[in-house]
Amino acid sequence: MMKVVKLSALVAVAALATGCASQSDITNLQGQIDALKPQVSAASADAAAAKAAAAAAEAAANRAAQYAQDTNAKLDRLFKKSQHK
Repeated sequence: MMKVVKLSALVAVAALATGCASQSDITNLQGQIDALKPQVSAASADAAAAKAAAAAAEAAANRAAQYAQDTNAKLDRLFKKSQHK
């Protein structure tokens, strides 16, 4: 995504630095922008999917940590109970 933004900025700077642009230059740039739009959309969709997967993984890790904590508490109670007998 950042590459797309940087590339677009570079193309814009290059167009401005060369002076007046002809109609073919503008058409060429518009074609490049149109070609980049699907890539930007795909990158955005990939980022959203990665964010959802990360949230699911975090929830699973939190559940696992809670189960481990519960198990440790049970084991501590059993150990203390066995020491009292």
